[in-house]
Amino acid sequence: MLYAYGGHILRVDLTSGLIHREKTDPAYMLNVIGGRGLNSTRLYEELQRDCDPLAAENMLLIGVGPLTGTLLSASAFMTISGKSPLTGILGDSAAGGFFGAELKQAGYDQIVMTGRCKKPCYLYMADDHVEIRDASHYDNAVQVAAIGPAGENLVKYATVACNNSRMCGRTGMGCLFGSKHLKAVAVRGRGRLAVADPLGYLDLCRELDQKIMTHPEYEKRNALGSTLLMKALNGIGILPTNHFQQGLCDYVDRVSGETLAEKFKVKNKSCFNCNLHCSRYYLSGDVEAEGPEFETLCSYTSRIGNKDLKFGLKMNAFLNRMGMDSLSSGETIGWAMECVQRGLLTKDDFDGLDFSWGNCQAVEKLLGMIIRREGIGDLFAEGTRSLARHFAKGTGEYAFHVKGLDMICGDPRGIKAFGLTYAIASRGGDHLRAEPFFELTERYDEAEKRWGVRDIADRLSDNGKAILVEHTERQALLTDCLTLCKNIGLSMDVLDFDFASRLLTAGTGLKFTPEKVDDALRGIIDRDRKMNIDFGVTAPQDTLPRRFIHEPLKEGASKGQVVPIARMVREYYQAKGWDAQGVPRD
Repeated sequence: MLYAYGGHILRVDLTSGLIHREKTDPAYMLNVIGGRGLNSTRLYEELQRDCDPLAAENMLLIGVGPLTGTLLSASAFMTISGKSPLTGILGDSAAGGFFGAELKQAGYDQIVMTGRCKKPCYLYMADDHVEIRDASHYDNAVQVAAIGPAGENLVKYATVACNNSRMCGRTGMGCLFGSKHLKAVAVRGRGRLAVADPLGYLDLCRELDQKIMTHPEYEKRNALGSTLLMKALNGIGILPTNHFQQGLCDYVDRVSGETLAEKFKVKNKSCFNCNLHCSRYYLSGDVEAEGPEFETLCSYTSRIGNKDLKFGLKMNAFLNRMGMDSLSSGETIGWAMECVQRGLLTKDDFDGLDFSWGNCQAVEKLLGMIIRREGIGDLFAEGTRSLARHFAKGTGEYAFHVKGLDMICGDPRGIKAFGLTYAIASRGGDHLRAEPFFELTERYDEAEKRWGVRDIADRLSDNGKAILVEHTERQALLTDCLTLCKNIGLSMDVLDFDFASRLLTAGTGLKFTPEKVDDALRGIIDRDRKMNIDFGVTAPQDTLPRRFIHEPLKEGASKGQVVPIARMVREYYQAKGWDAQGVPRD
């Protein structure tokens, strides 16, 4: 008996309608663990490298971890993967909620979809009954991962929504759904999951619960979720304001997580089986929704010069309903506003839209145009990199992306390890591939004990940051393979390789030693890199936009800082054991 895993891989050819179930191979899972690791390895082995991301030949994968759906807290996530329509390289995005647990209880560890439906459809799964259905109606008794109008219209950064508001937001997985005429995947699972060592596994789950509940940040994270970062990042001078021109926002109190909680939050919410209820349900006038997370809140307030929190809350609800990524859409808007400010472009270039800072009316109108691919919105739907290439005139200098994926809301000049993470992340300008939160802790003695470099705990130092990123990159991948929430497993630093191996062994019955887990993680990261090299990624692309390398911050607690990214990347290659061009050695 295969414990903890769902036990099956589902393969679906959307063109022919052929559906095939195959048993999960325990030996294979020892090398990939599950979740993102399973998806990435499957892509590495089976994806035709030169396929167009929007062609039927592209693969669309949904993977869950070996412990998802069990007693393990915060293990509710699932990962969607494929060749990214936005970046043209490895793409994936994860979301919590309840979908992942339902998929496991239906008996599946992964769905592998290829081909394209002839008309809009959805995949219906009820335990071992699977069929492709017409998308004219849904069964309300199931968990659904669905796209909105943005995905249907192939906006390159469209999202997939789980439980309406848990978004697979990055790299355009909603666009990939739309390209296959796949509106949704609906699943209902009535199965029960068994673990190999119930009492031992229960003890480990209780140990993790205790680590979470006694964590010094528990209360604040529970009250504010990720929106606590608005004031926290402003306090250290790295909150993106007017498109990263400043790191200090003088109206932060008006748009902060604290203000959201005080004036608009109705109650807390959580994902499946999580004891940190970090999500928020809010009411603002006639707007009623869940969220927003920090990235959306910042993207639609300080990043674009908007001082109206109610507008940010309205856009959060709108983007979730329409199925569009707040980060990539927010960056296209910030880029346009700075290009207009600098006289590179005018409203005549944008169908008469006035992109002055904080012009909410223009922002709202543009978003509707993007979703419909109407007028100038058709160009914006292709992403910031594509926009800058289209307009030229020096606008590329203000397109803040890495490898086509727009940067998050944290100025890397004051968080050096995060800057390195943006540069080397396998899906582009992203923090979740490593999220080296430790550099913000000032735990100098612990840094010296764990890595031999005290400066690792100093966010303004670049010394030792390659060591930290190489370590937390594996730790981040581990959480994605388990499909555990990164806010807990990584940012709260409660999951190490030893504890994870004990969880995996007690849960699955397979012999996951710390060494075996580490070997699996290193192998997955190397395969991701090789696959991206096949897609055309080269060492010079492991960098940051010019502003963060050459323009020091002008004020605040990070004043005078830039990122020495070239040296940091070289040190990262060395820490990985890759050659000078970032190619893994066999």
